[in-house]
Amino acid sequence: MKMSPEYAKAQANMQPGVITSDGFLGNDRRPIVEIIAEDESKMEQLNVDFPEAVERMRHLMEEGRKGLGEPVTVDGKWIVQIFEARGFLASPFEDGIYRKVNAQVSKSEGGRESDDKIMFSELSLHLMEKYHFLQGAGSTFRLDPHDISRVLFS
Repeated sequence: MKMSPEYAKAQANMQPGVITSDGFLGNDRRPIVEIIAEDESKMEQLNVDFPEAVERMRHLMEEGRKGLGEPVTVDGKWIVQIFEARGFLASPFEDGIYRKVNAQVSKSEGGRESDDKIMFSELSLHLMEKYHFLQGAGSTFRLDPHDISRVLFS
């Protein structure tokens, strides 16, 4: 994948202080197209399909909202807690704005949370679904392919 003007503009928008105080790249200095290509390769190696993962994460977020901020067990497999804040975040690709809703998902082990967790936002889901962008290494909302596989599919 080439670094098109759209991706270059998005990467500029991902810098700390532009949309969020910490940005979307963490300590990862690679072009976003390289980050995306590596994550696509890892997801393929782990046999995790982007659309299937996004669908499952959306389901977990929707079910988690029913807890009104308290942890809830979803489908007997996951413990989900939703955190909502006032306001919105713009997509760094300038293709939408998203509410500040975060989901924390962990596997349920006998009704208790495991240490394996993922955290994502409505914006994270959009970036994952449309661009396969899981954010840079060290980013607060980085969705590591191994974590996705371990929490959602194992």
